[in-house]
Amino acid sequence: MKYAGMPFGMWALFAGSFQKQLTAVLGYDADTAKAITKMAKPQYRQIIRRLPEFEKADRFKMNLVNCAMTGAFVLSMPQRPEVDRLTDYYAKAMMTKPMQWFCCKSGKSKFTAKDIAAMKATAAMKAADRNPYSWNMEFYEYPDGNGYEGRFTKCGICVLMKELDLYDLTPALCHLDYTMSEASGVTNFVRQYTLASGGPYCDCGYKKKG
Repeated sequence: MKYAGMPFGMWALFAGSFQKQLTAVLGYDADTAKAITKMAKPQYRQIIRRLPEFEKADRFKMNLVNCAMTGAFVLSMPQRPEVDRLTDYYAKAMMTKPMQWFCCKSGKSKFTAKDIAAMKATAAMKAADRNPYSWNMEFYEYPDGNGYEGRFTKCGICVLMKELDLYDLTPALCHLDYTMSEASGVTNFVRQYTLASGGPYCDCGYKKKG
């Protein structure tokens, strides 16, 4: 994957927040946080360079780029964080004001015909059959009309975290689904399993609020 484009843009958007939360959440002093960020940038570029390009219609490229950035920061930390601390760190680093706006804006189109058609197209694509760093999912609408579920059988984040020897920390990234759903203002996120915790699949259920 080329560093130019989305990976470059994501670093520009989120690196400052990732650095800030090193102090706010993980307790590093400002100088150490700055040093970690300085070390993380070339680590991030190296991870990105060895990843394949995603197909144009693959909606999950951003997910993997976020994973690469998180992995680069963790690998640059003097001490490996526990899962619960990383969960808090990742959520606060990602949920900047622009990200909150994005979640709210996306929520306005949730459950529309266009949204459901896009989910069905993603399920039919089965991108992970050709790119191991992408996702395969099945799509299920709830019989009561109260929402839908994306059921993932392959996960690019799991693949990359294993390669980075950070697989035990993967649940920290999975938890962002709850945070983003809450920020949308229109869905309650429900889940029973994740691949990262040994489940048969990752179920991402979105139920209409109210």
